[in-house]
Amino acid sequence: MEWIDRLNDTIAYIEEHLTEKIDYEQLGQIACCSSYHFQRMFAYMAGVPLSEYIRRRRMSLAAVDLQGKGIQVIDVAGKYGYSSPTAFNRAFQSIHGVAPSALKSGGVTVKTFPPIKFQIMIKGAEEMEYRIETKGAFRIVGVSVPLDKDIEKNFAVIPQKWQEISMDGTLQKLIGMMEAPGVLGVSTCNNAEAWRYYIAVATSRDADGLEEYIVPAATWAVFSGAGANQSIQELERRIVTEWLPTSGYEYGNAPDIEVYLNPDPQNAQYEVWIPVTKK
Repeated sequence: MEWIDRLNDTIAYIEEHLTEKIDYEQLGQIACCSSYHFQRMFAYMAGVPLSEYIRRRRMSLAAVDLQGKGIQVIDVAGKYGYSSPTAFNRAFQSIHGVAPSALKSGGVTVKTFPPIKFQIMIKGAEEMEYRIETKGAFRIVGVSVPLDKDIEKNFAVIPQKWQEISMDGTLQKLIGMMEAPGVLGVSTCNNAEAWRYYIAVATSRDADGLEEYIVPAATWAVFSGAGANQSIQELERRIVTEWLPTSGYEYGNAPDIEVYLNPDPQNAQYEVWIPVTKK
């Protein structure tokens, strides 16, 4: 229950700060993980990205405010962090389907999104196999892209980078340098360092103009999967929602790693490495 309690504490924090800038780093600290891992965990468990959940909650409260007498749209926009009335109008319409000014006439239907409450659910009818792997620090060589702190903004960036290096010959170059099985997708998203996503291989060879990164020593829970590339997202969802809550582990302070053992996009063989520590 401690893990679920932490998640509900993050919801309480969000509710207390809906009229302020919400600190994603603080949410991660409450949940005892990085803000990156918290955002991933939240999206998988809540079924909606964190930023979208916060927007829905703010617009739910904004609709209530606008139904009061004598309250101006510009004042409500400012209350929920919108310096531009145009941006507020766009956000409000995207949720409610009407302009905020329409509420002044009364009789207008709007939506409400109550606060989420996390609970333990009975799942796990389908077995999951994993192993615990402890590794010393190791060097990777490859290319990288910066990641935004709001992780859903990265969903287009990473596939574009994979496509780019597949077209320009960099991926084949990396495969030729590989000294351990698999091309790696490494998300270095710990709070203490700049967030980047590396497409790389483990190697001791000269970087030859490519980037280098030292993956720190850590312990990972390793899960295997196969199928079309999008199936890796379903495996990650199951790890977070089914395995992690009752595993006796919690997120560790190390990169997430995807290991692609073959290049076939329709029948990929892969592993997902989740950094963990014992509770």
